[in-house]
Amino acid sequence: METPVFEEFDPASDCDCPGCARVRRFPTPSALPGPAARTAARKALAIGAAAAAALVALPPVPAVAAAHAPARPGDPPGDEPDTPQGGEAPLHGPAGGPAKPGTGAVAPATTRAAIINRAKKWITAQVPYSMSAYWSDGYRQDCSGYVSMAWDLPGNEWTGSLDTFGVRISRDQLEPGDILLFHNPADPQNGSHVVLFGGWTDYTHTYYIAYEQTRPNTRRQATPYAYWSNSARYVPYRHKGLADGTGGAQPTVPGTKTPYPGRTAFGPGANNAYVTQLGRLLVARGGRRFYTSGPGPRWTNADRRATQAFQLAQGWKGAGADGLPGPLTWSYLVEGKGKDIPPAAGTASTAGTASTASTAGAAGAVSTAGTARTARAAGKASTASTAGAAGKASTASTAGAPGRASTAGAVSAVSAVRAVSVTSAASAAPPAVVPGFPGRGTFLPGSHDAYVTLLGRQLVKRGFGAFYTTGPGPDWGESDRRAVEAFQRAQGWRGGAADGFPGPETWRRLFS
Repeated sequence: METPVFEEFDPASDCDCPGCARVRRFPTPSALPGPAARTAARKALAIGAAAAAALVALPPVPAVAAAHAPARPGDPPGDEPDTPQGGEAPLHGPAGGPAKPGTGAVAPATTRAAIINRAKKWITAQVPYSMSAYWSDGYRQDCSGYVSMAWDLPGNEWTGSLDTFGVRISRDQLEPGDILLFHNPADPQNGSHVVLFGGWTDYTHTYYIAYEQTRPNTRRQATPYAYWSNSARYVPYRHKGLADGTGGAQPTVPGTKTPYPGRTAFGPGANNAYVTQLGRLLVARGGRRFYTSGPGPRWTNADRRATQAFQLAQGWKGAGADGLPGPLTWSYLVEGKGKDIPPAAGTASTAGTASTASTAGAAGAVSTAGTARTARAAGKASTASTAGAAGKASTASTAGAPGRASTAGAVSAVSAVRAVSVTSAASAAPPAVVPGFPGRGTFLPGSHDAYVTLLGRQLVKRGFGAFYTTGPGPDWGESDRRAVEAFQRAQGWRGGAADGFPGPETWRRLFS
């Protein structure tokens, strides 16, 4: 008999089968350091050869090897593997038995914060994956049991029943606490999976934070939308019982009473149907002048300015008029309450033709009319008419035969018009409009934004430019912070109110 040839094989370090677990616990001789490894290897070879010779006389027996553990659901390198899961079941108590029966597709009231906080508990505990074991809170330790726990459902659901507790939404509507569900009805044990949506990782909305129960234990990681594989088969759902009023709300025709979608639906980087609806509502309430195009689904400065104009029209100030719609602003718009956006100051009709003044006064008083008044009679042209009783003065009068004009009267008329124009301009000057506050995140270390430049220039204009050696520019720096702090202290603020970072009230006072 030929001496058997041995080939050493190091299995994957993360395999969960019993054989691989034993190898990790009792390493092979080749894994030992130094001369001990060579001695142990020789002994193992001798023992193996002797064992092989002894087995020659025995009848052949089929070899049975322990199967390697299946790949984890969602592993990036390969296709999504089978994800075995339990079926519908009640919660389990400490003794492992049912604690109470399920109550059907009744979604109890909850909030997004509560959903994410419950999900984090299993992340912290690193709950091991199992489709038959139950954690101390009574929920099964598989993907659907994890979501049942996070959604605070009355029992353990599975991928075939979780949709009855939610409302289907679109990708653009996804917010933390929603789920992405893939159920394979033809073969539920082949690929079916569910993850909890934790929020987009950046503005591109191509990756998101996924909370999921998978081998070996609960994890939270950035995941490509909708999943590593079978991406097109995942469907987003929203909990029916969200207490903040956004449980499955769909964008509808502007003017209908759509529930407030939450602050995350608006602001820089937002791109969804709610932004379009907001813009249309604002246009209907007098905000057309703020939009050169649209409104559309992508949040722009036009949306912020129009929102702020509506808020100011209601008499709100400070944080209540920051240009970002809160629940009150939204309710006023969708329910048609409050005041419309007034027209821009200085848009009263003015004549672009030759302007003359019609004056009438007593004891030298002058009354002005802002439009030109012409009268033609018998070929005579009157450019400025005056009327006066006893003690009244005529400021301009020109009369003549056709083609003739009184020079002295013309000079007097021009002087009167010029004085009237100055008086009218002074009285009609529109009040300064405070630009909408862009948010605290615009003024942080590393920020690069046109609003930083606008802030710096206004600080210089208000006499706080001594801190700038160059600029101001779009990059937020220590010069900006010190100038803002000096302005805040000039308002009599101290402590956290004078930290050098502009808030809504600092912004309002600076530009007022």
